[in-house]
Amino acid sequence: MTTELTTFPVMFTSGGSRIIGRVHRCAESIVERQPAVLITGSWLTVKEQMADLYADALARRGYTAITFDFAGWGQSGGDLRHVELPSRKIADIDAAARFASTLSFTRPGDVGYVGICASAQYALSAIAQGAPIASYASVAGWFHDTTSVAPFYGGMQGVQLRLDRAQAATARYVSDGEVLTVPAYDPGNDRAGMHLELDYYSAEDRGAIPEWPNEMAEMSWIPWLTFDGLAAARSSVSVPSLFVHSDGCVFPDNIEQVRRGLRGPADVAWGEGGQIDFYDQPAQVEFAVEALDAHFSKTLTGGVDAEVSR
Repeated sequence: MTTELTTFPVMFTSGGSRIIGRVHRCAESIVERQPAVLITGSWLTVKEQMADLYADALARRGYTAITFDFAGWGQSGGDLRHVELPSRKIADIDAAARFASTLSFTRPGDVGYVGICASAQYALSAIAQGAPIASYASVAGWFHDTTSVAPFYGGMQGVQLRLDRAQAATARYVSDGEVLTVPAYDPGNDRAGMHLELDYYSAEDRGAIPEWPNEMAEMSWIPWLTFDGLAAARSSVSVPSLFVHSDGCVFPDNIEQVRRGLRGPADVAWGEGGQIDFYDQPAQVEFAVEALDAHFSKTLTGGVDAEVSR
């Protein structure tokens, strides 16, 4: 059986905000049940970047793949626009998993999650807080605390500089409601969220797409730089987990620390390539999707239809 890939928009709410998502499926009808996999991308991004690419690939392998914009980003609602707010993103992940569990075309209890880059640490935190996710995977997962992330910003002096700017931006928002923004990506600009050369975000055929506004609220530095993405590994997370990573990706030592701390089975698929290669480059994406398919086929109880075209 060969079926065409179809996509359609969906909407749910999280903390009072309208969340806009997209369902990706290869199925003969809307009543055909499949295991569901939620997919989110890196910080400061929208669903049309790396998440939709992985969703299409997993849909072709028999999963109902669901991407969504976090509150304050992309097509979703939320008054604080372009604020990287981990606590809000964690709540959105929980809401997305509960929404996926209500769909009659997903198999009961078969909700998995793929977090690419920074959303990997948010998803693991959501699971630690009780999100109904049965199986978890990260791709080029970014797990940081203040100490480990500081070198990206010139050490603790650079961290403090950004915290000071964020404090001023937060005070401005509190006083008059204005959200001060800076570029999400601008090489050489130390006010930008990403100031290092990352060609994914500058190429129009990669991440610099029309749907991405390339903006970050400057108040984001406080929640971002003080977030403890390693804490979930010290909790009671026991769902089956997979970490797709490489020596060229960020924080390989943190991946091992997180993996060792989990209480459930935790596998690693170690590949080759750099961090942003896993966002969209064919060799790295194919490697990751193969590993994700093998992981979810074992850990989501229903498995997938072997007849779906691959």
